[in-house]
Amino acid sequence: MTIDVFTLGISFILIHEMDAIRCHEWRILPITSFMNDQTGMVVFVLLHIPLFYFPLHPEIVSNQSFQVGTSIFLIIHVFLHLLLLLNKRNEFIDWISWFLILGAGVCGAIYLIFQ
Repeated sequence: MTIDVFTLGISFILIHEMDAIRCHEWRILPITSFMNDQTGMVVFVLLHIPLFYFPLHPEIVSNQSFQVGTSIFLIIHVFLHLLLLLNKRNEFIDWISWFLILGAGVCGAIYLIFQ
């Protein structure tokens, strides 16, 4: 059961990262917020290549330490987005964005409780 919840959490966060392009997340992240829109978007997208690689690599994703660390991050990620609500450029305001953000966090918490 826990691996299914973990996999679901990974699904939520990966789809959230796709939604992040729609919501122009590079405009609110410290590492890209100072860049012009085109450069920020390109850097943001390219930085996600390793972020998609690791949870899709069978040897990495099957490692319990990776699962625990990622699950902790999924929970922290919710709180980071709560902090970002204060940013006037934040576009994560609709139900689908928050469904994905909270879905990942809930899966992370469930995984940690039952692992």
